[in-house]
Amino acid sequence: MKVAGLRGDGPAPVERPTLPSSLADDAGPPARSVPWWLAGAAVAVIAAGVVLRFWTRSDLWLDEALTVNIARLPIGQIAGALRHDGSPPLYYYLLHFWMRAFGQGDLAVRSLSGVLGVATLPVGWLAGRRIGGRPVAWATLLLVASSPFAVRYSTENRMYMLIVLLTAVGYLAVTSALERPTVGRLAGVALTTGLLLLCHYWTLYLVGAVLLVLAWVAARGRHHAGAARRVVLAVVGGFLLLVPWVGILAFQLRHTGTPWSEPANFSAMVNAVSDFAGGGTNQGRALGLVFFGLAGVGLFGAAVDGHRIELDLRTRPRARAVAFVSAAALALAIVAGLALRSAFTARYAAVVFIPFVLLVALGMLSFADVRVRRGVLAAAVVFGLAGSVTNVTTNRTEVGKIAAAIRQSAAPGDVVVYCPDQLGPSTSRLLPAGAYRQVVFPTGAGPARVDWVDYAARNKAADPAAFARRVQALAAGHQVWLVWANDYRTFEGKCDALESSLAVLRPHSAAVLLAEPAHYFEHAGLVRYWPA
Repeated sequence: MKVAGLRGDGPAPVERPTLPSSLADDAGPPARSVPWWLAGAAVAVIAAGVVLRFWTRSDLWLDEALTVNIARLPIGQIAGALRHDGSPPLYYYLLHFWMRAFGQGDLAVRSLSGVLGVATLPVGWLAGRRIGGRPVAWATLLLVASSPFAVRYSTENRMYMLIVLLTAVGYLAVTSALERPTVGRLAGVALTTGLLLLCHYWTLYLVGAVLLVLAWVAARGRHHAGAARRVVLAVVGGFLLLVPWVGILAFQLRHTGTPWSEPANFSAMVNAVSDFAGGGTNQGRALGLVFFGLAGVGLFGAAVDGHRIELDLRTRPRARAVAFVSAAALALAIVAGLALRSAFTARYAAVVFIPFVLLVALGMLSFADVRVRRGVLAAAVVFGLAGSVTNVTTNRTEVGKIAAAIRQSAAPGDVVVYCPDQLGPSTSRLLPAGAYRQVVFPTGAGPARVDWVDYAARNKAADPAAFARRVQALAAGHQVWLVWANDYRTFEGKCDALESSLAVLRPHSAAVLLAEPAHYFEHAGLVRYWPA
């Protein structure tokens, strides 16, 4: 068995340039076939990547459980729930119908992301082939298959792998339309743009960066200027899909926001890109060095011979667009985050995952010696798979232990209190329905969802002592179980005060479990209060 593409010496040919052909690098000699054992290794990497996209032992954490609780509502109520959540609707509607077909178990709900992650592999291969021929296609495929970031979010019940898939599709749609702007191809650009905008609001920054590139081509390009103008119109036309959602978006901007984290900054963005390599693990740091190095030579470097790489500060033409889109999207996010006080977390960088991986894959072509190229790619794949395996063994949340302790010792009629309310969706999912009375601080509502409307102001005004008295009256001869953590933004000191107030009303208490922030992304403690 032989697979063409993991190829011989010399720079790779460009089958289809991303921008006008006059900007493309010079073509190199044709690709060679590779030995059967190398092809077999590539197949093994892809198979491992597919398996890892459906394999994790973690319980659902807040965002996942909250997503399920919104998506399982009747279809007509999902938009109203999202009005109080702060997200656009596409993934929730997809998950709604997915759960109707496959159920609401952890594996079932996460498998939607797994399927999207698998679908990204062939689309990523096509994107790599378009930007740099078969060598870049195979490098892109293997890097995405082994990516700790892609594996993690393929096993998470959220919209991030849908964003990655649509980004890859969008790259193909835009570059195809630049080549030949037919009605069908332009419609594909508009549709993909609209679907991205309905996935996550951070895609606005990605679309903005793409529009900047297209505007430059329209103004300065010699061959594709007319096509670029048509593609700009198609991208703008994609915003029409967002129009029915504008009313809810306006409400969300005024009232929900992201009070749970700090706005983005430059260092956060660098850390976000390092998360593509697996974050702070030893394997992640090693892969991060490889990624940043390859991205640099992918943008600036070209092979001179088997021992030398020439750096050109004007950058390599085929890498300019993806590098600019990656940097500009993150820069726009920083500016908007500071202006709007909107939060940032590394998973939001999913909007530039595909452009960044394409840049890294292009970096492989800077090595003329095929042995070096294959060795660097092999190292990246090994580090990636090693980092991905940790996802299988890592539990993202401590609430499984907490729910087990409650189930073991609680009695019907006991009251379970969550402070903050963000611990409610994931913990209550693991408790028997209807067995206990469950309330969240400070609203006293049920634990299934979090109402983010005017969140910070509501929490600031909350009175822990008064809430403790409400719980005491509600419990009336039953035990109280407090699931709590003291390090959530907008709750500064509130949950500690609630724990102390309950201890005054119910002196007979015991800490059942302590929060373990060093071991769990979502951590919490559990306190048991017996009747006074």
